[in-house]
Amino acid sequence: MNQFSGKTALVTGAAGNLGTAVARAFAAEGAGLILIDRNEAALDQLRAGLGETVDALALPCDLMDPRSVSDEVERGLGHFGHIDILANIAGGFTMGPPLHETEDRDWDFMLNINLRTLFNCCRAVIPHMQANGWGRIVNVSARAAREGKARMGPYCAAKAAVITLTETLAAEHKHDGINANCILPGTIDTPQNRAAMPEAEFSNWVPPEALADVVLFLCSEAARCVSGAALPVYGRS
Repeated sequence: MNQFSGKTALVTGAAGNLGTAVARAFAAEGAGLILIDRNEAALDQLRAGLGETVDALALPCDLMDPRSVSDEVERGLGHFGHIDILANIAGGFTMGPPLHETEDRDWDFMLNINLRTLFNCCRAVIPHMQANGWGRIVNVSARAAREGKARMGPYCAAKAAVITLTETLAAEHKHDGINANCILPGTIDTPQNRAAMPEAEFSNWVPPEALADVVLFLCSEAARCVSGAALPVYGRS
């Protein structure tokens, strides 16, 4: 039997590079899938690529909107009856000016896309995990959370907060059967990063599939005693 047979995994940012890898990895291990992304066309393409034997819902959603998140979570529950795993993969990165030149909109964008999306999803899903007495939450922080970088202040602050919120979730739910952990990727080997850094040594970067393996580990029985961890996944960079 596949290790996640009978479990339902909600994956945000499912149509992105890492989200797609995570969705495929869960599907290969038998999980039912609730795939959430704002890019409806890419989401439909992902769903089609998983094949008809995979039980998956593709649900376009604005993760910044609490009502939209709540509605899609309820749709997923209506189909599967339970949500066991929440993989908060959605997020984003932009370089910026020095902090003192940063506009409000740029500060808000980094915190919203990396933190508010996580907050909205946790708020909608955790009560159902509590009712079932079991749950696994994996969030995506970043290597940049550990050390401030020039012209990356809002991003570094947001990803550092992901670690703190993950620790908070672990502390709040340690008696509920719910584990919460986060991963700290280094540079991910994506087409976008290759185009932005064509002179880099791509083999030192982290393939999305390798990160997906770590996400699955944190949701597995092997990690049943792991909660509140911030796990570096830096590759060789």
